[in-house]
Amino acid sequence: MKSTVIRVRTGGTETVHDITAECASFVAEAGGDGLLHVFVPHATAGIALIELGAGSDDDLLAALGDLLPADDRWRHRHGSAGHGRSHVLPALVPPYATIPVLGGRMALGTWQSVALVDLNVDNPDRQVRLSFLAG
Repeated sequence: MKSTVIRVRTGGTETVHDITAECASFVAEAGGDGLLHVFVPHATAGIALIELGAGSDDDLLAALGDLLPADDRWRHRHGSAGHGRSHVLPALVPPYATIPVLGGRMALGTWQSVALVDLNVDNPDRQVRLSFLAG
């Protein structure tokens, strides 16, 4: 198994951050066939396979805003208003994804990208572990 950690600065706003290029570079270096496992070791972020750049990322944030409003309803209370919702996020957008790799390339669908989803405006610095398991 080969593994590395990439660092992502999400800033102070809710974001769907594209990490496809970093994932593609990692599996190209690893080469061959296998599985790419993408994992974010944070209790308030997730990994999504989603179309990006055509409005879907904004639609995802809007849907999460409807499901998980940033208000004072949450029992988990510290940080900014609605911070508790960030701790519920990984139940809806899991903190991991596993992607087949064929010939050193991710076998994603035509419009799929790999994205870090982060609603937590209190933690602008994230780590994402990429692990390649050779077949």
